[in-house]
Amino acid sequence: MMEIGLTHFLVVSTLVFLAGMFCVLTRRNAIGILMGVELILNSANLNYLAFSRYSSVTYDGQMFAIFVIMLAAAEAAIGLAIVLGIYQTFHTIDVEATDTLRL
Repeated sequence: MMEIGLTHFLVVSTLVFLAGMFCVLTRRNAIGILMGVELILNSANLNYLAFSRYSSVTYDGQMFAIFVIMLAAAEAAIGLAIVLGIYQTFHTIDVEATDTLRL
């Protein structure tokens, strides 16, 4: 039976990161871009936890992961508030339509 090692976690983390980058770079919808950022932060959490588990040095990856989760929650709240403000002003959440900052 095969044991799951650090390499497996890093491959999964890389795939999640690439999916997040794909979302950020290709989406025109602001909600899709925010979801891509969340995927990128989750891949960082996977790395923190994997290196915490497989490192010989005392490394508290769980604490960093909790901090990143709190950061992601704040980012989601502020990001959604910005999206609502953009929708009220421009009547769309297409990021390419919001090329001006004036009201």
